[in-house]
Amino acid sequence: MGMSNYPIEQFKKLKTEVTRFMMMYQFALNELETKIEIVKEEFQFLHDYNPIEHTKSRVKSLESIMNKISRKGITFSLEDIKREIKDIAGLRITCSFISDIYQIRDMLQNQFDLHILEVKDYIEQPKPNGYRSLHLLAEVPVNMSDGRESVCVEIQIRTIAMDFWASLEHKIFYKYNQSVPARLIQELKEASDSANRLDQQMERLHREISVIKESQGGDDSEELTRLLMNNKAFQLPTALLELGRETE
Repeated sequence: MGMSNYPIEQFKKLKTEVTRFMMMYQFALNELETKIEIVKEEFQFLHDYNPIEHTKSRVKSLESIMNKISRKGITFSLEDIKREIKDIAGLRITCSFISDIYQIRDMLQNQFDLHILEVKDYIEQPKPNGYRSLHLLAEVPVNMSDGRESVCVEIQIRTIAMDFWASLEHKIFYKYNQSVPARLIQELKEASDSANRLDQQMERLHREISVIKESQGGDDSEELTRLLMNNKAFQLPTALLELGRETE
């Protein structure tokens, strides 16, 4: 083996390590998305509606990571990057109502034993520009072929109205470098407040309708013998119902 082969071997080793590093974050997101499917099923069963409108995940590109570490003055070491950059893996959960956001946070924390490192509540205290969302930094355990890793994922939980405002605000300002006139900043803040009023109104309507539905009651006997799984209804077998009566 001549010295000329050394850089190639070194490059291959680095490529393998970087690939494993990036896969680790993708696996953490896959793990979380499976957990969220379970949350949706459980919520559907307990509350008879699905609180999650949609989820979106992404792993930062290697180029974005390199840009961020050069801005922050971090050395190119995978350990340092893992320790210092917490948003390499990102998951956004868009909910129906504000109350769903906190219920989903509790379910992720309690049912799935995620270790929550940090919570930033931009719903209780919006950013000055009007941005609202709940941000969690969570450690997700991932089983790799060569050992178990704890991977940090940034989870954003927001309503449809918050998501609508944030995505349009981003489009308006994307690649806009000059200072934004104060009047426009104020208008965007007012738009955020309007979106929040709409959220509060929908929350109130949701609560009031739920109360009316409960007071109407109705015959639950048929509902009790139906089992809902994967949004498909199954009739409970008669033999199982008889067995239930015998054990009472």
